[in-house]
Amino acid sequence: MATAPGTTRSPQRLATIGLLAVTIIWGSTFFLFKDLGTRLPVPDMLAVRFVLGALALTVLAPRAVQRLTPTERTRAVLLGLLYAAAQLLQTAGLQHTSASVSGFLTGLYVVATPLLALVLLKTRMSRGAWGAVALAAAGLAVLSLNGLSLGGGETVTLVAAVFYAGHIVGLGAWSRSDATLGLTVVQLWTVAAVCTVTALPGGVQLPQGGGDWAAMLFAALVAGTLALVVQTWAQAHLAPARAAVVMTMEPVWAATFAVLLGGEMLTGRLLVGGSLVLAAMWLAERPSKEPIEGLAERLTDPQAQHAWSEAARSPRGSTTTADRPCQAEALASSAASADATTAGS
Repeated sequence: MATAPGTTRSPQRLATIGLLAVTIIWGSTFFLFKDLGTRLPVPDMLAVRFVLGALALTVLAPRAVQRLTPTERTRAVLLGLLYAAAQLLQTAGLQHTSASVSGFLTGLYVVATPLLALVLLKTRMSRGAWGAVALAAAGLAVLSLNGLSLGGGETVTLVAAVFYAGHIVGLGAWSRSDATLGLTVVQLWTVAAVCTVTALPGGVQLPQGGGDWAAMLFAALVAGTLALVVQTWAQAHLAPARAAVVMTMEPVWAATFAVLLGGEMLTGRLLVGGSLVLAAMWLAERPSKEPIEGLAERLTDPQAQHAWSEAARSPRGSTTTADRPCQAEALASSAASADATTAGS
């Protein structure tokens, strides 16, 4: 059911903070994986990472999967397949391009996400939301690019961004906050299975030495399991495009860690690009009349559907979908108030 605006701002704010924390963690992995990938094959590295992460969460939440419906389990497998493809392609591409270019191209999911949401979910965004997407993309370009030629590594990374966008859209449509752990466990085991099958032909190579194992445990438990738990929960409270804009902070942090730990120079491009991404986040996070929360539940809620139908038959319901920030937002608004059908105009 639709929730009053005053009760959704706090979960949305917490979801945004959670995603920001995740971007800090993910940003550190560009430098980390660039180094670890010189000693471990990509499929082996990802197989070990996600098997460890899946085992850890299964031990912590052994009954979480049992509480999912069969449909939710199927959806979680599909999400895991998307995430596995994105992880394999991104990590493989990182071996053939710079960390900064990889960060930019991966971050282009901020553009792909609203496009996929429009095609798959028939959702629309307001001009302000598109402005946030454009600012974020511009910030990524300033931050990362000093000329760009699309070679093999860049092309593979760009395809990975599309898979990440599909994962973001799927989570936005299917995630429920009370099913977070179960959905995450299934996703992790799916990713682990795909990566293990990919690694098996040559035999799975394990990390060597304490430093490599420490990096692997961080990647598995923090950047893998914890980050995916937080993302899955947060996307039950944020629209896909809005989540994607917040997540564009990842390459900002990647560049920051490259300066702090990788010996790269702090430049004006980093400052300007990072500022543009922060401006995009501010634009995306401006309070709206009706925030989006629980997209899948709202789309299937009979009361909201009835309110939508009644509003559509009324004179005020003649507002075109192009005038609304997105269909899901209008659906939630109409369930809460007849006046909210013109919230995006």
